[in-house]
Amino acid sequence: MSLQWTLIAGFLYLEVFIVLLLVLPVASPKRWSAFFRSRFLQGLQQQAGFYFMMLLAILVLFLLDAIREMRKYSHTDTNESAHQHLDAEMQGNMRLFRAQRNFYISGFALFLSLVIRRLIILITSQASLLAQSEASMKQAEGASKAARNIMSQQGEMAQNESNEAHDKEVSDLKEKIEELEGKLRFEAKDKEALKSQAENLSKQYDDLAEEHSKLQKKVTSSGDDESKKDD
Repeated sequence: MSLQWTLIAGFLYLEVFIVLLLVLPVASPKRWSAFFRSRFLQGLQQQAGFYFMMLLAILVLFLLDAIREMRKYSHTDTNESAHQHLDAEMQGNMRLFRAQRNFYISGFALFLSLVIRRLIILITSQASLLAQSEASMKQAEGASKAARNIMSQQGEMAQNESNEAHDKEVSDLKEKIEELEGKLRFEAKDKEALKSQAENLSKQYDDLAEEHSKLQKKVTSSGDDESKKDD
């Protein structure tokens, strides 16, 4: 294997290792995003697009060269003179095998380059989405906590208002009770006054009845005396 194809094969193995690192759960998307946004990679980010396009161009050139070699050595002569030179036929097959090997190496290297770029974009997007979801969760928790505080404050205010209304009703009832008690005391006093007046009237009536009976007795006794004198 020539030097350039050895380098491309080594680059392919490196790409396979990088893909395994990105696919396997070695690190979380946040850590990968922090690694991609490190100072070293941020310094290379401005020229990363240029280097990536240059790498793709080199891989495409090697892929086209491998395709050309495959087409060159795939057309073999089948006449008798060609079969007479077995060494030349084996050498042609060996070159065709090398061309096919180089085609697969360059093709897979080109494909994995695109895969790695796409994986990096997806991991970075996933990390940003996770950060946004965490921020949204924190905002939702803060909003729910504020809503609970507001509801508790409203409940306390409603409880205070209900307590004030209850106290007002109790005070109104106490005032009504005191007013009714005053009326009852006044009526009790009136009742006692009427009772005393009735007792006085009954006593006076008894006295008058007794005096009337005495006077009637006197009148009857005086009438009897006069009738006796006339006889």
